[in-house]
Amino acid sequence: MPDIRDDIEDKEDKDDEYERYCYLCRRPESVAGKLVSMPGDINVCPDCMQKTFDSFNSSGFGGMQFLDLTNMPFGNIDMSKFTAQNDIPKSQKVKKKAEKPKKEEPELSLSTIPAPHKIKAMLDEYVIGQEYAKKVMAVAVYNHYKRVLTDTMDDIEIEKSNMLMVGPTGCGKTYLVKTIAKLLNVPLAITDATTLTEAGYIGDDVESVLSKLLAVAGNDVEKAERGIVFIDEIDKIAKKQNSNSRDVSGESVQQGLLKLLEGAEVEVPVGSGSKNAMVPLTTINTRNILFICGGAFPEIENIIKARINKQASIGFRADLKDKYDDEPNLLRELTNDDLREFGMIPEFLGRLPVLFTLDALDKDMYIKILKEPKNAILKQYKKLLALDEVDLKFDDSAYEAIAKEAAKKKTGARALRAIIEKFMLDIMYQIPRDDSIGRVTITGDYIMGKGSPIIELRGVAELEASATEMIEKN
Repeated sequence: MPDIRDDIEDKEDKDDEYERYCYLCRRPESVAGKLVSMPGDINVCPDCMQKTFDSFNSSGFGGMQFLDLTNMPFGNIDMSKFTAQNDIPKSQKVKKKAEKPKKEEPELSLSTIPAPHKIKAMLDEYVIGQEYAKKVMAVAVYNHYKRVLTDTMDDIEIEKSNMLMVGPTGCGKTYLVKTIAKLLNVPLAITDATTLTEAGYIGDDVESVLSKLLAVAGNDVEKAERGIVFIDEIDKIAKKQNSNSRDVSGESVQQGLLKLLEGAEVEVPVGSGSKNAMVPLTTINTRNILFICGGAFPEIENIIKARINKQASIGFRADLKDKYDDEPNLLRELTNDDLREFGMIPEFLGRLPVLFTLDALDKDMYIKILKEPKNAILKQYKKLLALDEVDLKFDDSAYEAIAKEAAKKKTGARALRAIIEKFMLDIMYQIPRDDSIGRVTITGDYIMGKGSPIIELRGVAELEASATEMIEKN
């Protein structure tokens, strides 16, 4: 007669590589903790089990505690091993993630915070232009983390340096924040304000921005309380003009964010964007979390022009109303009054003391973006073709043509990838077919659709490369 214990062990081995989920909250075992297995292939996490018992208690079934059941005889027997759990098709099972070795990352301390000029120098390697914005961010971040790490201000308490950045689309707002968080090695949560609604309505609660930060920090509350939250598309929660209906995704969201920006003890759902979900809550103090808000604020230039042109009149020395129509960097004249006119409430702006703008990209900046950053898009394509042992070159006319096309699209640096993807498609498709190709040179005529790239065979390209090396050495 076969031993039932052997059958259980065989089933355990087969299921070992797959992860189980809670039947109620659908969280995996790696997140929810050790699951309780029941007949019928039902697995429940301890949180959901306790909530079920709590509902029994409120219905008059008497006091029941889940933790007390573990002391009962046979309470630790996994009854699901006697069911047909292994008969479930593999397409409905989820494999466990392989555990990656954790890298030991140095903690940020007062001695390891880079000075503002060093932070700006590091940003210069990744972000082209925006000198003023980089300087403002470097100083604000440096002062913020000095405040967080000392925390001994006696009678003088330093306020937070939350930031509001305004700039046209594709000018590098999100990229600046990502780069700073990477350089300082602190948790960064990026969220869109467009998904936020007032509490009680369909959409994410304002606390969901902290849920994302907590998840990035590996559910470590202490680490999350020193992180950075970047709320993008902040202009989308401006007050709706001339609206009689309830503004659940505009002014109400701004008011909901006030306590987060200033600093408060906030109950945050773990692993969910809503407090109504059946998930545990934890408390996060936002006093030391740096909030950075960013937005394009479309059409705010019209508000700025209307304010500047108030003195326009008729006469020889009068300002013309169309004087600023072609000014590319009119945003430099932005003030809090313009943002209030746009629809941002004064209480919200008061909690974002550091206001700065980013410049629109011009032709020279586009060319520098193509050439200079550490991870410039053209360097990425050169690396891709180098894996096929092909040398990719761009002549000066190609840089000019790409920059000219990008300026026409008016979508910032994002236009560069769309343009390059288009003309690189045929090259990336054909090169792996022909092993004799050694070098491809992209010209301006090819970008403009008037010619073809210059293709050199492998032997010729290698001879030229070796000759160039010898000349450089000599």
